[in-house]
Amino acid sequence: MEKHRILVVDDDREIVNAIAINLQNEGYEVLKAFDGLQALDIISNQNIQLIILDVMMPKMDGLSATLKIREEKNIPIIILSAKSEDTDKILGLSMGADDYVTKPFNTMELMARVKSQLRRYLRLGDVNVANRANLLQSGGLCFDLESRTLTVDGEPVRLTATEMKIVELLMRFPGRIFPAEEIYERVWEEPAYRVENTVMVHIRRIREKIEINPKEPKYLKVVWGIGYKIEKI
Repeated sequence: MEKHRILVVDDDREIVNAIAINLQNEGYEVLKAFDGLQALDIISNQNIQLIILDVMMPKMDGLSATLKIREEKNIPIIILSAKSEDTDKILGLSMGADDYVTKPFNTMELMARVKSQLRRYLRLGDVNVANRANLLQSGGLCFDLESRTLTVDGEPVRLTATEMKIVELLMRFPGRIFPAEEIYERVWEEPAYRVENTVMVHIRRIREKIEINPKEPKYLKVVWGIGYKIEKI
């Protein structure tokens, strides 16, 4: 079976080598680059399935490289950066990155994100989209209205009936913030009175089922003091 080929790009050679060792232990073939221009040259001459790309690099930074890659290729890009501010994450994602990992990173989490992005790319990249009208989708999160099933990067997620109603409500209006009271009234179909804890418990359980790292959720976000939303990806 052909190994998936991953390109690791960072001007810190120790970081590149450490990531490469972990990827090779997981069975991937690894190519290395140490600046954005070198990465673009490798991508143009090699069949790459995923890129792990640092932001701050000489010759061409990671965000500029991401823009150039996206002109021709749709392969998954995971951005690495020492910057943890939300604005930097949003900038990276808006330029075409698929995921964002902050340094210093947990190796197991990075490997999980690699597997998730590869699974989504390889399994869903050529999916028959004829029935897309029946699907609610945000990134790798997909809710099938007809079969009443939720998948994350192609993997089925088991939800309770109440959790399913909450997910469907939020996914029908991606990006919209729902107060806990409104979620309760729509899902439980009764007046809301001191329901914040009830809704919060269900949100936490959903997060544990759909997020790689529930403490830094990609999809199901809390907007403090206002409510909850499914991120529009």
